[in-house]
Amino acid sequence: MARQDLQATGISTAADVHWNLGTAPLIELAVRRHEGLLSRHGAFVVETGPHTGRSANDKFTVEDAETASTIWWGKSNKPMTPAHFAALKADFMAALAERKELFVQDLFGGSQPEHRVNVRVITELAWHSLFIRTLLVRPTAEELQAYVPEYTIINLPSFVADPARHGCRSETVIAVNFSEKLILIGGTRYAGEMKKSVFGILNYLLPAQGVMPMHCSANIGPHGDTAVFFGLSGTGKTTLSADSGRTLIGDDEHGWSDTAVFNFEGGCYAKMIRLSAEAEPEIYATTRRFGTILENVVIDPTTRELDLDDNRLAENSRGSYPIDFIPNASKDNLGPVPKNIIMLTADAFGILPPIARLTPDQAMYHFLSGYTARVAGTEIGVTEPEATFSTCFGAPFMPRHPSVYGNLLKERIARGQVDCWLVNTGWTGGGAGSGGTGSRMPIKVTRALLNAALDGSLKAADFRRDPFFGFMVPVAVPNVDPRLLDPRSTWPDPEAYDAAARRLVQMFIENFAQFETHVDQGVLEAAPRAA
Repeated sequence: MARQDLQATGISTAADVHWNLGTAPLIELAVRRHEGLLSRHGAFVVETGPHTGRSANDKFTVEDAETASTIWWGKSNKPMTPAHFAALKADFMAALAERKELFVQDLFGGSQPEHRVNVRVITELAWHSLFIRTLLVRPTAEELQAYVPEYTIINLPSFVADPARHGCRSETVIAVNFSEKLILIGGTRYAGEMKKSVFGILNYLLPAQGVMPMHCSANIGPHGDTAVFFGLSGTGKTTLSADSGRTLIGDDEHGWSDTAVFNFEGGCYAKMIRLSAEAEPEIYATTRRFGTILENVVIDPTTRELDLDDNRLAENSRGSYPIDFIPNASKDNLGPVPKNIIMLTADAFGILPPIARLTPDQAMYHFLSGYTARVAGTEIGVTEPEATFSTCFGAPFMPRHPSVYGNLLKERIARGQVDCWLVNTGWTGGGAGSGGTGSRMPIKVTRALLNAALDGSLKAADFRRDPFFGFMVPVAVPNVDPRLLDPRSTWPDPEAYDAAARRLVQMFIENFAQFETHVDQGVLEAAPRAA
C-alpha cells in the first residue's frame, strides 16, 4: 500500500480495497468473481460486451481557466463544463461509496524517471486492475513507500451516465479534468480506455518539458540504433517492432527526450485477430502464457482452446502482456535517441508505395497529415476500412494543437540528422473493400524493406521521384518484387491508378489546409501535387 490512502485523495468508501495486487492473486480473484475464463495454456480470457474498442465520441475534456487556451478543441477534444464534471464526479463518488470491493494500482506513466507521472487507477473489476498493472510501469516496493499519486483514474464499467445531468453524449463517458488531475471512465468494459487516458496525460504534460510524446513503437538494432514506428491501430506498430533481431523498447507509446526514447508503458497491447505463429511468433507465444489477458478472443468453454481467427466477438480482439514476455525486450524500457523514423500507413486506396524516403519537411507534412485507414473494429461503428487523416498518427490522444508536436518532431529530426521513411502496410494492386481490386501488402515484403532501411543499405539504392507525392521511392531492393515498388504497375488499369492518385492528393491538400498557417514554407512546399 502506498503512503497515501484513498481518503487522502478525497475518496470515501467502506469497500474491501485490494492494493497493488500482483498477477496471480488478481487472476485468482477474477476467476472467483466470474469475470473470465482461463484458457488451456494459461491466458485469461474476457469479453468486453458491446464496447470492443474506444468510445471516441464519448470522451470529453473539462474546459476551464487552465485548458481554455491550451487544449486543441474540436472533434478529438470535446469540451465539458466544470459544472457537468462536478455532477459526474459527485455521482462517481457516490457509486464508489456503494461498492463492496475495489482494486487500486499505484503506477508510473513513463520509464524515464525525470519525465514520468504517478497515476493511481481505481477499478471495480479485478481484470481491469491486472490490465493497467500490466500496461503501465510498476514501482518497486521501495518506490511504493514514498509514492504519492499525481493523477487518479476511476474506472466503473457499471456506471450509467446521464447526458442531461453530466453533459455527455450517452450512458458511456470518459471525462478528463486536467485541473483536478482526475479522469472518470464509466459505462464501458473496454480496458484500452485506461491506457489511452494515461497517454493523454503525458501528451499534455511533456511538450512543456521539451519532450516529444509519440504514438509509436520503438526498438533498438544490434549496433545501438533506435528506430521509431509511428502509426495508428492496425498499421503494424506492434507486429513490426517485435523483431527477433532487434531489442524492443515498447509497442505503442513513447517519449523522445534529449537523452533517450523511453516507453510510457511496461507492457504491450497487441491485436490478436488472425495472429500467425509463423509471421508473428513472439506475439503469438504470449497467447500461451499465464499473465496474458485476451479480450474478445473466442474460447471453447469446455476444452478452453482459443480460436484467434474467429471474429464473432470483435475484429479488434486484443492481448495485453508484460513487455518481458517478448524475449528481446529492453530491461530498462528505453534506448538511445532515434537514427530512423518510420511512418506507417495502411493506404486504403492502394496508391502509396511500400516504402519512400522523406525529407525533414516531408516528414513533418506526413506527420501532421497522419494519413491511414481506420481498420474495422478499432472504433465503434467502423465495419469496413475507411480512409482517414489522424494528425500526429494519433489525433484522439493529442490534447494540444498538432503544430506543437509537429514542430518538436521537426526540431529533433534536424538535431539528430534522423532518416525518415514512409511505409505503406495497406493495399497494393487497387483499393480496399468490396469494390476494390487490391490486396494487403505482404508482411514479408514490409519486413524486407524495413530491414534494408534500418541497416542502412537502402540509402545506397537507386531512387525515383514519385510524380504525385514528391518523395523518393527505391527502384530495386533485394528479395522484393520490383513491381511492388511501383504501385501504378500493380493496378489492372494504370489510368485508374492515376485518377485515384489525383483524388488522394486532393484529399491531402484539403486536409492540410487547417495547418497551413502553423508551418513554414518548406513544409508547405512538401505537399503532394496532381501530376
